[in-house]
Amino acid sequence: MAKTKKYRVLTFFITCLLLISVNAAAERFEFRHIQGGRYRIISVVDEAVLINGVLSHRAEILNRISVEVTNVTDGVGDHKATFQTSERLIYDPVVGTQTGIAGYQWSREYESVFRRDKLGNLTIAPQYYMPVVRNVPTFPDRELQIGDRWHAPAHEVHDFRDAFGIEEPYRIPFNAFYEYLGERQWKEKTYPAFSVNYNVDTRPQPVRGRLYPVRITGTFNQLVYWDRTLGKEAAYEEEFRIVFQMSDGRVIEYRGTAYAELVDAEYMDKEQLVAEIIDEINRLGITDVNVSAVDEGISLSLDDIRFYPDSNRMLPGEQEKLDLIAEILKRYSDRDIMVSGHAALAGSRDYLMRLSQERARAVADYLLSQNVRTADRIVTRGYGAERPVADNSTEEGMRRNRRVEITILEN
Repeated sequence: MAKTKKYRVLTFFITCLLLISVNAAAERFEFRHIQGGRYRIISVVDEAVLINGVLSHRAEILNRISVEVTNVTDGVGDHKATFQTSERLIYDPVVGTQTGIAGYQWSREYESVFRRDKLGNLTIAPQYYMPVVRNVPTFPDRELQIGDRWHAPAHEVHDFRDAFGIEEPYRIPFNAFYEYLGERQWKEKTYPAFSVNYNVDTRPQPVRGRLYPVRITGTFNQLVYWDRTLGKEAAYEEEFRIVFQMSDGRVIEYRGTAYAELVDAEYMDKEQLVAEIIDEINRLGITDVNVSAVDEGISLSLDDIRFYPDSNRMLPGEQEKLDLIAEILKRYSDRDIMVSGHAALAGSRDYLMRLSQERARAVADYLLSQNVRTADRIVTRGYGAERPVADNSTEEGMRRNRRVEITILEN
C-alpha cells in the first residue's frame, strides 16, 4: 500500500513538471512596429505557366521590397512601402532551351501605404496592388504552444492589367489555416515556425476586362519563420498552384515555388560614395562618366558608350571602358545593381523602348561575364527616349541621350 502511494506521489510530481514545462513553452506572437524603422524583403518566385495543360513558359520573378514604419499608435504601425518587380525567362518552349542565364528585366514598381496591427491584420485602401497576400500571417490573441492550430480570413490581390485587361486590383478571398510547429532552421539559424495552408475555390462575379475568371481554384502551402527579436517574419517558403478558368474558355495555370527573406537595409551614405567613385574614375582615367546620387542609389551615367547603329552590339573599345567600370562595381559587391538604357528621340516609341532594353541587357550581360554580380543581382530596364538629359535637336544632345546608366542600388 505504501509502495502504491509512493508511486502515485511520484507520478503526480512528474505530471506537474510536465505541465510546468509545457506552460513555459507557451508564447505570445505579435508584430512589433518601431517608428522610423526600415527593412527590406527579397522574394523570388519560380513559376511555370500552362495554358490548356500545355507549358507556355517558365519564369523567375524577383521582388525587392523596401518598407518604412512612418508612425506607431497603440501598437499599430503605419507603413510606406515600395515594391519593385522584375522577371527573367527560365524556359521557352519555342526556343526549346533554358534561357535564364541573364539578369532580370525590370517589370513594374508599386507604391503602397497600409496599417498593420499587433496580430497582423492589415488596413489598406482598395487602389493598392501590393502586398499581394494580406493578413498572412495573423495570430490569435493568446499564447500558443507547439501543435496549436487556428484559422483566420485573408485574401490575395493581383494585378491583371497586362494579362487580362482588368484595370482594378483583383481580390481573391480565402481562409488560412495555421499550426505552430516549434523551432525550424532557415539558413543556419533557428526560428519559431508556422505552417500556413489555404485553398481557393470560387466562382467570382464578372469584372470589366478583355477576359475575366469564371472559376478560380488553388492550393498554397507555406512555412513561415518568425524572428522573435524583430517581431516580424524572418523568411518564408511556399509551394503553390492556382488555376483560372477564363471567360474565353481557356484554362490558365500557375504553379511553382517561392521564398522570401528579410535582409538588412544598410544605410547608404550617398555623398561619401559619390566622392569615392569620382576619385576612382579620375584615378582610372575613365572619360564621359557622370556620377550622381539618385533616389534608387548611386548612378554612373555612361554618356558616350557606343553601339553599332540600330544594334545592341558595342563598338570596338567599349568593353575596355566597361572593364574599368567593373573594377569600381566590384568594390561595392554587397549592393545589387540596375542597368538602364536610354535612347535619343529618333524613331517610334516602341522601337526606342526595345532598343534601349536590348542595349541595357548587352551591358548587363558583359558585366555578368566579368563576374561583377550574379544574375539574380542585376536588373535591366529600358526607358526609350522618355528621360532625355539634353536637347534632341542637336547632335551633341542626341549623343548624350544615347546613354547607359548603371545604378548601385540602395535597396
